[in-house]
Amino acid sequence: MTDVQSSAEPPVPLGSQEHGREIDALAEFDRVAATGGLAGYRIRSLDLTDRTFALLATDTADAVFLGCAMEPDTAVKVRAGGALVFPPAPGLPFDPYRGTLYTPDELFAGLLDAGYDATPDARTYRWYQETKATGDVVTGMLRSIHDDTVSDALDEYLAGARVVGVLGGHATECGSAAYAGAATLGRRLGRTGLTIATGGGPGAMEAANLGAYAAPFEDAILDEALDLLSTTPHFRPSVTAWASVAYEVLRNRPGGGTSIAMPSWCYGHEPPNAFATHIAKYFANALREEGLLARSDAGVVFLPGAAGTVQEVFDAATLNYYRSDSGPTPMVLVDREYWTETLPAWPLLRTLATGHPMTARIALVDSVDDVPEALTHLAATTTDPGDHR
Repeated sequence: MTDVQSSAEPPVPLGSQEHGREIDALAEFDRVAATGGLAGYRIRSLDLTDRTFALLATDTADAVFLGCAMEPDTAVKVRAGGALVFPPAPGLPFDPYRGTLYTPDELFAGLLDAGYDATPDARTYRWYQETKATGDVVTGMLRSIHDDTVSDALDEYLAGARVVGVLGGHATECGSAAYAGAATLGRRLGRTGLTIATGGGPGAMEAANLGAYAAPFEDAILDEALDLLSTTPHFRPSVTAWASVAYEVLRNRPGGGTSIAMPSWCYGHEPPNAFATHIAKYFANALREEGLLARSDAGVVFLPGAAGTVQEVFDAATLNYYRSDSGPTPMVLVDREYWTETLPAWPLLRTLATGHPMTARIALVDSVDDVPEALTHLAATTTDPGDHR
């Protein structure tokens, strides 16, 4: 018996570079479908129920349809044509196949009319709480798909940007000197052309996003916002009241500067803040924490915080300690007394860095006023990238 090798070309693997062309808008779908070939494309979260003719007349081999509504008979034909079809998941308070980052208006929709509990953000957190303990493979898959698409959207948005992470405690209250300092820092860094990225929650994170939002305006605008926000210093006892005051600030001065927030439904008791213009919200907290630090290529600033901030300090240190593809990312810890006496992370960080390239990329400063100069100095420091295990 003789083996006969087929002369047909082998199928292109799904993860290869030949794939990956994405379609997230109907206008783009129409343009590509008009060429007669959707082969290899990823079509995401589109209502294609009135595009039956185009789908029937178009080559869909190796295409992937993610959450696209289409007529049942059409879906059968598309699958028969070699496409992989992930149907819409009805009844969810979120779109697992989304192709864009969230906005505050999307997550807080319905806030002013029905309160925070009615918003997509609160409903998604409740769904997460109800389903995470069941171990159901489908809900776990949907969470994973969602987080991966959010990461993809985040990378597309940040392409070419210089990102500085600003991290700190969620308990920092509006009206406090620490909150005002974080806001002033966000404004100052935003005015240098850096993209501010925070953990996306309240407290110091909200303040940094607020500062970035206020960056294009005259200085007095931030002072006015701080005065207004101080009337509701914390998201407890009422997220609705806290977020509503933030929206009053936004209505008073629309069109502020952009920034990124990266919160998590893992910490659903902490709502996202309304001042970040683009929000990458995740189910998996570890994914968003490492993702934030890895994308902060211009440095990470650590304001005083509790356990979460301490964890982030050493998450960043771990990335720097083992980094072999580039030099370590600058790390600046703010408030000498806090990081050497209250929570003495600095002595351990400095000891860990000794003998490694990262030792020249860490700094401890007294106040937020010292941060821009410290970042500039650390970024200019020459290090020898390498794997120093």
